[in-house]
Amino acid sequence: MKDETLCLHAGYTPENGGPGVMPIVQSTTYRFDSAERIADLFNFPDAHMYSRFSNPTCDAVEKKLAELDGGVGAMLTSSGQAASLFSILNICSAGDSFISTSTIYGGTVNLFSVTLKKFGIECIFVDGDADEETLQKAIKPNTKAVFFEVMDNPNSTIVDIEAVSAIAHKHGIPVIADNTIPTPFLITPIDFGADIIIHSASKFINGNSNSIGGVIIDSGKFDWAQNDKFPGLSKPNPSYHGAVFTEVAGNLAYIVKARTSLLRDTGSALSPFNAFLFNQGLETLSLRMERHIFNALKTVEFLKGHPQVEKVNHPSLPDHRDHALYKKYFPGGAASVFSIEIKGGIEKAKKFTESLELFSHLANLGDVKSLIIHPASTTHAQMTESELLASGIKPSSLRLSVGTEHIDDIIDDLKQGLDALS
Repeated sequence: MKDETLCLHAGYTPENGGPGVMPIVQSTTYRFDSAERIADLFNFPDAHMYSRFSNPTCDAVEKKLAELDGGVGAMLTSSGQAASLFSILNICSAGDSFISTSTIYGGTVNLFSVTLKKFGIECIFVDGDADEETLQKAIKPNTKAVFFEVMDNPNSTIVDIEAVSAIAHKHGIPVIADNTIPTPFLITPIDFGADIIIHSASKFINGNSNSIGGVIIDSGKFDWAQNDKFPGLSKPNPSYHGAVFTEVAGNLAYIVKARTSLLRDTGSALSPFNAFLFNQGLETLSLRMERHIFNALKTVEFLKGHPQVEKVNHPSLPDHRDHALYKKYFPGGAASVFSIEIKGGIEKAKKFTESLELFSHLANLGDVKSLIIHPASTTHAQMTESELLASGIKPSSLRLSVGTEHIDDIIDDLKQGLDALS
């Protein structure tokens, strides 16, 4: 990049992400004076060469996200779904399997059970609170990873990260944790044993529903050469003339392979403008998350005793199946995304959503605005009836994403919506 004046004025450098206003480097390519240098980059890119691989704006945000989640490196993707896909494809090939909890986002269930099946990769689903014996039995010789959402969508069920990580590591396989809903403000799963973190950055990281994107974060702690399960990382790779990623990239092997192979070959790169917007969101993440949590807990208190509400699925409540894990991993509170069950079935649930005025009826979560949706017919519509029930989703279930508006306005809107059912 030639405009060094802009970078220096903003206090920004591509190397450290620096303080100050982040410039948007809206460029596809970067000029080099040496033919030898650019040829070297095509052999193994270790600097900005083409924005399908890396971009200075994206690079600065990646460094910030890696630091927030306690990782050694990160890679932004064009969507959260791309991050989920790449996290698996980076270590799984045809004939391999991996384990996932069943209580994950419905679109990811379809990705894992239908799309990846066409790749010859098997996903073995287990319940989120599966005991050690069940999880041990699910692991096969060809199993390459365990995947879960730290806090799931829509019921905010919680996985015991330490327990699952201990079992996975006993078998020499990594743990991939989707930390979208808690965010690193509430928990850094790497501290409890997770190896790879992903986020749909479109959600709380962004916070304003204006950009689609995802991120993969590498803890740098997993030893990819400890066994023969990961030849794409520990054996000569034909994409780069026999380079061995664990040797040339060290503890960055996983994320470097993802960038130089998957991002290069699929082109699922993030726009630098979207990266800029994610950075704007990160600057208010702590403030927003504090308000989200405060509002969510007040909302739960209002809803749990209402005569029109059959059940509130929030881990702060003693009758939630993961209340003990909530106290263990989220002592300061969490879960502004949770579900409720309306009395009277699906028609009453629909009427309730249509009666709300402050809550927006749309397919997203983690916005500063309060949102509501009927998961079974929308976000989880690809799932079968049995899959929905396994995920704790009923016909009368509604997912709430509690925003940052004044709590009195949130409660008033829910009250008038519930009153409309009487």
